[in-house]
Amino acid sequence: MRCQVAIIGGGPSGLLLSQLLHRAGIDTVVLERQSRDYVLSRIRAGVLEWGSVEMLREAGVGARMDAEGYPHDGVYLACRNEGFRIDFKDLVGKQVMVYGQTEATRDLYEARDRMDGKVIHNVEAVQIHGADSDAPYVTYTRDGTEHRLDCDWVAGCDGFHGVSRQTIPASVLKEFERVYPFGWLGILSETPPVDDELIYAQHERGFALCSMRNARLSRYYVQVAQDDKVENWSDDAFWDELRRRIPEDAAERLVTGPSIEKSIAPLRSYVAEPMRWGRLFLVGDAAHIVPPTGAKGLNLAVSDVHYLYHALVQAYEGDAHGVTHYSEQALARVWKSERFSWSMTGLLHRFPDRGAFEARMQEAELDYLQHSRAAQTSLAENYVGLPY
Repeated sequence: MRCQVAIIGGGPSGLLLSQLLHRAGIDTVVLERQSRDYVLSRIRAGVLEWGSVEMLREAGVGARMDAEGYPHDGVYLACRNEGFRIDFKDLVGKQVMVYGQTEATRDLYEARDRMDGKVIHNVEAVQIHGADSDAPYVTYTRDGTEHRLDCDWVAGCDGFHGVSRQTIPASVLKEFERVYPFGWLGILSETPPVDDELIYAQHERGFALCSMRNARLSRYYVQVAQDDKVENWSDDAFWDELRRRIPEDAAERLVTGPSIEKSIAPLRSYVAEPMRWGRLFLVGDAAHIVPPTGAKGLNLAVSDVHYLYHALVQAYEGDAHGVTHYSEQALARVWKSERFSWSMTGLLHRFPDRGAFEARMQEAELDYLQHSRAAQTSLAENYVGLPY
């Protein structure tokens, strides 16, 4: 079998890249290790930068997002149980969109189905060959039979644990990492959100976040120790702790209920360089991880897709500049988003190795944010998404 672009990974970045390239007349095949049902069962974040919203529209998959998503004009920050609002629309003239990653992935699958896009699930033993040559190919096994996929380019959209990054020689790859000494305990509940917009709360007991998926489905988080266990937290214990950390008025109107999903996510910052080796490109989590504090994970993957999509279209038109400089372009935006996520994480969390001085510095920074339009504009500009 042959295609122009082999895409490893059938998550949102792989499907979005496939959809955009298909609409541009470029043939793709997507290889996914898991089943389609498994991919659609994964619970992921749902805050889209406005650039991501426009990319989904460009791919022809924005209709349901526009009908069912929730545009947010701002966000709330809180300290010592008192909050203040950052008005994105007033400060930078843009919004973000709350629309679940699972729903965006579902829309992309349906779009690929309508266009008879080639997505092969349940593949095993994927290997990339000849990435540093002019004739790369991918081998994989499905139902016990080995297959070969010849192509012009390989896009590695297969996540942090995928094979794509591991294909780049250790002598070439540079890795940068920061592991944070805490995690997020998150629950999903069939309850109305406590507020129309997200609430980020800094508290002496630790960070908390009030988020949502839709008008009837809420997502809440509290900072916990790195080695904590889900089994240590009953629903009642979680709700009590959340109330302690968020603004008092929000705590009073919080509607609680049984959790339908509960998990602890570790936090890390990670970047791999370069994001291109020969005819292999890294996209999304295959190349970088951000702590979720800045809502950048999926959005960074979409920005990688933006650069790679345009680069490949230009390459088939005879201009190799985009593919040659893909890594530099993508990484310039990656590092700025890493900086924002790192700074938000440092601002809002309690670190076990920090003392009273650092705690007061966090409070002073939040006080400065509350009363400085310039500081709010900087946060708003980064939160809604830097330009591509």
